[in-house]
Amino acid sequence: MNDRGQVLAEFAVASLAAITILLGIIDVARAVYTYHLVAEDARVATRYAIVNAVAACAGGSPDPLQAQVSNQSWGMTPSALTVTTTCPGGNTGCTSAAAPFNGAGCLVTVTVAYSFHFITPLISIVVLPMSSQSQMVISQ
Repeated sequence: MNDRGQVLAEFAVASLAAITILLGIIDVARAVYTYHLVAEDARVATRYAIVNAVAACAGGSPDPLQAQVSNQSWGMTPSALTVTTTCPGGNTGCTSAAAPFNGAGCLVTVTVAYSFHFITPLISIVVLPMSSQSQMVISQ
């Protein structure tokens, strides 16, 4: 009996499956870590917005919150990251009479969205949209 080539073929199939599973585990861990970063970015950006309400709610180009989030989010692609600031008026306690409602007592809502790309070859075409929203009240 000549079984010398059979072991090599079995090893190739088994190692391909093992490497695919290992890369999938790494990708899921990256996705969980990236979602944590997106949620933390939303919280930190909202904190920045309530401290610097005039700059954050007025918008402008470049957007100060987009720059703040991009600078702290290492490992994430800045072009896939979107930061949206909303300073809605009419809420109770808001002392600002004119838009963009950036006075004490006004709400600031920041939404951070990110498009996550997998690196595993079989699922690399899948894009996982991640977003997180945070809302705080301007205290001063």
